[in-house]
Amino acid sequence: MTPPYILAIDQGTTSSRALVVDAGGAIIGTGQQPLTQHYPQPGWVEHDPEEIWSTTLDAIGVALAQAGLALRDIACIGLTNQRETAVAWERATGAPVHRAIVWQDRRTAGICEDLRSAGAEDEVRQLTGLKLDPYFTATKLTWLFRHDPALHRRAMQGEICVGTVDAWLTWKLTGGAVFATDFTNASRTLLFNVKRGRWDDRLLDLFEVPRAALPVAVPSRSKYGFTSEQVFGCRVPITGVAGDQQAALFGQAGFAPGVAKNTYGTGCFLLSNAGRRASVPDSGLLLSLGAGTGLQGPEFVVEGSVFVAGALVQWLRDELGLIRESAEVEALAASVPDAGGVTIVPAFTGLGAPDWDPHARGAILGLTRGVTKAHLARAALEAIALSSAELIEVMNASLPEPIRELRVDGGAAVNDLLMQLQADFAGIPVLRPQSTETTALGAAFLAGLEAGAWASTEEVAELWRPERVFEPRLGSAERHRRLRDWRRAVERTLGWAG
Repeated sequence: MTPPYILAIDQGTTSSRALVVDAGGAIIGTGQQPLTQHYPQPGWVEHDPEEIWSTTLDAIGVALAQAGLALRDIACIGLTNQRETAVAWERATGAPVHRAIVWQDRRTAGICEDLRSAGAEDEVRQLTGLKLDPYFTATKLTWLFRHDPALHRRAMQGEICVGTVDAWLTWKLTGGAVFATDFTNASRTLLFNVKRGRWDDRLLDLFEVPRAALPVAVPSRSKYGFTSEQVFGCRVPITGVAGDQQAALFGQAGFAPGVAKNTYGTGCFLLSNAGRRASVPDSGLLLSLGAGTGLQGPEFVVEGSVFVAGALVQWLRDELGLIRESAEVEALAASVPDAGGVTIVPAFTGLGAPDWDPHARGAILGLTRGVTKAHLARAALEAIALSSAELIEVMNASLPEPIRELRVDGGAAVNDLLMQLQADFAGIPVLRPQSTETTALGAAFLAGLEAGAWASTEEVAELWRPERVFEPRLGSAERHRRLRDWRRAVERTLGWAG
């Protein structure tokens, strides 16, 4: 244990977590509390903001106890969070006025369609770098205000605060003294002009969101304020905040173009540093601000989202019964040399980047009588790797230099066969770090840099170490053939439910 000690809060979709990190980048305490998922209607997903706060507090307590420390021993706090989720609360009391509307929620699809029909898509894309989709925060706020006009009037008068989860937790940590968000989270709302680095009046009008209700937006590395003495009994500075995917890229030491990270969870989130100058991709990829945005100007990241990754393995386990535990998929898939000509396109809820087709549906192609459950297991792992490999190929056209290596994290990153398939289909080395807690570490690094625990990103980069490197083994011709076949299969699923 090497002081100073940094507390990293990682508030996610299914749980709230806290880690205590020392100056060597080692994790010396961890706490985690599950978060209840509310589904009031089909396609709706909500969280209780007070439960987000209480589970965060509980996780902090467990992490500190495990580390044998008190909060007064902590030098600074970093925060990372589920992005796009919308929270609204009263400025005077801090009481939530509605459950948080989660990023997965699809209730605003009709609002998006109306805006698209009105011709707003291109303008929104150019200003924000994003797609007009229920995924993002703005239409969730539109829905909230349309369903409660009195709330909208109060928001216009500054009586209501709205923001993403980071703004809510910063407010709670500081006892209501600070109402702020960081540039990475702001750039995922559809309300923020990523080129100018500020809330955009045209977007606020379009989505009917009052400026008076929004937090101030500041760089990820900032002096946000101090923990409330009334809540915690001591004042600890909050010095780093970033949305989870940008925090993970920072935690993977993705400080310059040429490095990308891929998080293998329920879906896959592929991010690459795009440097200080970037244009909105025309390939279905998203442009957002990175955690390095600050005094030296903007730092852009290009992002591609694959909706189904680990969820495909869960489907093999829960719906098809091919395996009893998710971890069994690797051995089953490795028992055959290939997928037997089978391709699975897991478009269970449509397709994300680069197609963005909500009407696509899943398909299993190439079935013959000789196909076994082992072939299906291997085809599932290949589908995860091929979807990300295609994104890397598309992404390279939008970057100042091509991706040289892929750094990986998330639950499925422990699957050696999947990582080897990823290296083969992407044609670049895949590096798995010694610690896959890259999201929380990214928050810790941001906070520690601002507080002086580390002098530079170069010093932080030396803390990142690979546990294993997977080198590509597939020849170029075969790799391109597999990607062509994948594209052919994907095209057969497009528009199926339309």
